[in-house]
Amino acid sequence: MKTIRVLIEQGPKGDYNACMPDDDGLDYGIMGEGNTIAETIADFKSVYQGMKEYYAKHGEPFEEVEFEFVYDVPSFLAYYKGLLTLTGLQQLTGISQPQLSQYISGYRRPSKKTAAKIETALHSFANELSQVRFI
Repeated sequence: MKTIRVLIEQGPKGDYNACMPDDDGLDYGIMGEGNTIAETIADFKSVYQGMKEYYAKHGEPFEEVEFEFVYDVPSFLAYYKGLLTLTGLQQLTGISQPQLSQYISGYRRPSKKTAAKIETALHSFANELSQVRFI
């Protein structure tokens, strides 16, 4: 089964949207919206299910796919800003707080190299946390 990457982005009012790329080769497109990322993914999946039912009702072929939800850096940082402080992110990534703040505000967008650096640092931190055991 084909896997489609779905981009989750924060809108200008602080809400979120999830959309499929235009070049996925499918005959349909889907968007989801919500006030949180969880709501947005749930809405996206609901719209997908509705599209699937619509195609079945009209006897049209429907290509089922799996989804991989991905974030742009500003949306991820904005969503988790209550849990991941700029100070903490600077310590994890080596990227200055003012630069991270510019990414969150949308004033600047990180390069692919910088986005990869942030992603690698977060994955490393998550792996470290997954090893924690309390007695």
